[in-house]
Amino acid sequence: MSPHGPRQLALALDHAESFAREDFLGGPSNAAALALIETFPDWPTRAVVLVGPEGSGKSHLGAIWACDAGARFLGARALAQADLPAALATGALVVEDIAPGDFDERALFHLLNFAREQQAYLLLTARTAPGGWSVAIRDLGSRLKSLPVVTLEAPDDSLLRALLIKLFADRQLLVDESLVSYVATRIERSFAAARAVVAGLDREAMRLQRPLTRTLAAEFLRSQEP
Repeated sequence: MSPHGPRQLALALDHAESFAREDFLGGPSNAAALALIETFPDWPTRAVVLVGPEGSGKSHLGAIWACDAGARFLGARALAQADLPAALATGALVVEDIAPGDFDERALFHLLNFAREQQAYLLLTARTAPGGWSVAIRDLGSRLKSLPVVTLEAPDDSLLRALLIKLFADRQLLVDESLVSYVATRIERSFAAARAVVAGLDREAMRLQRPLTRTLAAEFLRSQEP
């Protein structure tokens, strides 16, 4: 039996990222967003926009809020086909990934108006603040600009390291602190970069049938350089 058998088995298994509250990694970069979720229903308005880059934790926070508020989920691209009374049946709704030019303006405007009539809560997520979007429906533009925006920033060094550790653990990979520190100082300081490098190291260790070490990480990162 290979001495690396258990590790390779773990690498081959599917993994799932937990969206439970206890698994959310808090830090200065997302403190305001987490506070928003935890102070529900004491919000400044019943509709709020959560803004942050890809992989910054918007979906995780949405899942935490949905659990507390009994909210349903709806993708922005599905707005035009959505049954709004059904979507807002619980009085709370998460609308994910609203991107300028990639949603039905009339459907979003109708949702905002209908939610106001029903006194329902809305948590909208996007990568950029809606105040800077160009929309054809002037009244929708005014409504979007009036919505409170809470932003998730890029992670600081401490949060980036904690995120890397969590992502490795999600894949059942045990790594030492030297590897985490090495990787953290050599990738872009972003959630997306952390996810990408952990996934890449996972695949590389499996492909080479080698344990995940700092040496392997160094080889992999060098291979990714332009």
